[in-house]
Amino acid sequence: MDLSGSYSFAAPASIVYNLLVDPDAVASCLPGCRCLEPLGDDRYRAELTMAVAMIGGSYSGTVAILDKLPPNSFRLVVEGSGQTGFVKGEARIDLVAHGDATIVNLHANGQVGGLLARVGQRLLGTASKMLVDQFFARVDAKIRQASG
Repeated sequence: MDLSGSYSFAAPASIVYNLLVDPDAVASCLPGCRCLEPLGDDRYRAELTMAVAMIGGSYSGTVAILDKLPPNSFRLVVEGSGQTGFVKGEARIDLVAHGDATIVNLHANGQVGGLLARVGQRLLGTASKMLVDQFFARVDAKIRQASG
C-alpha cells in the first residue's frame, strides 16, 4: 500500500519540523493514540486503537525517527500488531519552506496483514489517507493555536 500527500502550514519549517518530531505533540494529534513513550535513540513505543471496515482493535508497536535533517526532512519506520493484524511501513517526510509558510510532503509505503488486510483490503487506502489527513489537520490546529 502506498500513500502520499501534501499539507500546507502557516508557520516556518523549523516550527513545523519541531512539532512533527515532538512525541507529545504527535501523540496529541494522532487519531486513536493511547501512548507514545520514548524507548531511546528516537524510538518510541506506540499504542493505538482504531477500526477499518468494521474491524477494530488495539495495536502496539514501535516508531523510529531516522535520517533527521532539521528542518528539512526525516524518515519514519513503523511496526505494529494487534489481534486483527499487523502493519509494517516507512514514510519520508519532506518540508519545503515558502517564506513564513511550509509545505509538508509525505510519501509512505507499508504492508498490512492478517484479518485486517483480508476483510478491509479495499478500504485500507481510503482509511489510511483519512487518518493521515486527520493527523495533519490536528497539527495545523495546534500550530494555529500556538501562533494566535
